[in-house]
Amino acid sequence: MQINSARFEISNADVAKCPATSCHEYAFIGRSNVGKSSLINMLTGNRKLAMTSATPGKTILINHFLINNSWYIVDLPGYGYALRSKADRGRLTKIIEDYILERPQMTSLFVLVDSRHAPQQIDLEFMEWLGENGVPFSIVFTKIDKLSRIAAENNIAAYKRQLLERWEELPPVFVTSSEKGVGREELLDYIDELNNLPVCTSFDDNGE
Repeated sequence: MQINSARFEISNADVAKCPATSCHEYAFIGRSNVGKSSLINMLTGNRKLAMTSATPGKTILINHFLINNSWYIVDLPGYGYALRSKADRGRLTKIIEDYILERPQMTSLFVLVDSRHAPQQIDLEFMEWLGENGVPFSIVFTKIDKLSRIAAENNIAAYKRQLLERWEELPPVFVTSSEKGVGREELLDYIDELNNLPVCTSFDDNGE
């Protein structure tokens, strides 16, 4: 799939104020500093589209980007924001959960995981919560260029093993590098396939 246009449309903290359209939406989420904004910029071919920062946790709103005038990329706040106050953590958790559970246009959620690290409990628990709520999601390993091929394969295999201890099968898995453009074509092709499906009006027990 070719990206011909990508523009920021709206930021807000209330799912009820998201765009009133029937377009597919693909939301991106992950722990702070996982490389979410960089990945969005790589996918769209616009290095300035999503704000990037060396300071973790800068995304605190639901950010909609209209792609090809027909579907959306949604940049969600990250989870695991330990440096924030309890009140701020609660507010961000509500923003995230309200969007994920109440936004029927969200066709799939892409959960970003830093490939440099061993399986993190916070990621595993978040994916478990998605499964319990029937939310369709994929796993996107980021920063694959930051470690050797063998180390990357070992870390990804460890994640898969842990997930398969509780899951009968894995969700779709993608491996990416924002700096090298790795995984761009695979992710966009997957989104293109999903764009051909009807926009869901709700999640059923199987996340379909």
